[in-house]
Amino acid sequence: MTLILGIDPGSRITGFGLINVKGTRQEYVDSGCIRADDRAPMPERLNEIFTGVQEIIATYRPAEFAIEKIFMARSAESALKLGQARGVAIVAAVNEGVPIFEYEARKIKQAVVGTGAADKSQIQHMVQRLLGLPGQPGSDAADALAIALCHSHTRQSLSRVGGARGFRRGRLIGADSP
Repeated sequence: MTLILGIDPGSRITGFGLINVKGTRQEYVDSGCIRADDRAPMPERLNEIFTGVQEIIATYRPAEFAIEKIFMARSAESALKLGQARGVAIVAAVNEGVPIFEYEARKIKQAVVGTGAADKSQIQHMVQRLLGLPGQPGSDAADALAIALCHSHTRQSLSRVGGARGFRRGRLIGADSP
């Protein structure tokens, strides 16, 4: 089994989702949100995100870490804050030696819903169905689970490529790789 941690970064709310993957079967493990204090200065919020991701990694020991790539935000300031939140989450994973995988929002939506233009309610619905959850997860947790599911689907597709043996440092290991 491979435990995958998906992260949906945000400067106020960072969603996380963990799934176990065995072959083509995906199983829900846990999900939730790291909530940074809105009133706190940005450096303190970043520390809360870093510490939260670090604790999740220490608790669950995921084999792989998937995160959403930056997309065009409403403003440069929003993009900068999102980039900082992504950065501290990635550093938490790197410090623990967990391989990092990044996915565009459209690819995540395509993998989980079937269209890159899916809205949040569609993502929540499909995550609930794909993982057999009794209820819909919150929006940020659903997004993080969708990122983990996208990574799982990508792993499965790439592993079917002739000669692939697995992943190392975010890259496919092929039959002629070192």
